[in-house]
Amino acid sequence: MAERVLLEAARNQIVDARRYTLSLLDDIDQSEWFRQPQTGLNHIAWQVGHLAMAMYGLVLFRQRGRVEEDLDLMSSTFRKKFSRGSTPADSADDYPPISEILEVLNRVYDRALEYLDDYPLEQLNDPVDEPYAAYATKLGCVIFCAHHEMLHAGQIGMLRRLLGKPPVR
Repeated sequence: MAERVLLEAARNQIVDARRYTLSLLDDIDQSEWFRQPQTGLNHIAWQVGHLAMAMYGLVLFRQRGRVEEDLDLMSSTFRKKFSRGSTPADSADDYPPISEILEVLNRVYDRALEYLDDYPLEQLNDPVDEPYAAYATKLGCVIFCAHHEMLHAGQIGMLRRLLGKPPVR
């Protein structure tokens, strides 16, 4: 019973974090998604692609490994383009179209929530392989997914301000 409550709380945090991220993106014109207001800052497109890649890694890959259907979620090229440590390019030509970035973001989110709805609770405390970002268990990866998204939501919020947008909160 406690495991179900913990998983549901983590799932709800993921949903709330995504809702907040989308509210930050809502009024940013897509023509500004590749703009780097200052040298060295990740742009909006990279942030969004990175969130998709990270959610895949934390809620799907870390939980069950790679499965064949994952190729339908995102390509390996997509994953590499938005992985931790990648350097954002300021040209849209170096990235998938924004429509594809958003489709991947939504596909991964929908699949992750479906997976969590039927999660095998007995696996929540199973360890995950290093390197892991914050917690060494499968449940920890799910919990960290929401924390990670909020961290990047903060970066998106800063980018909003640098693009001349008012704060959302």
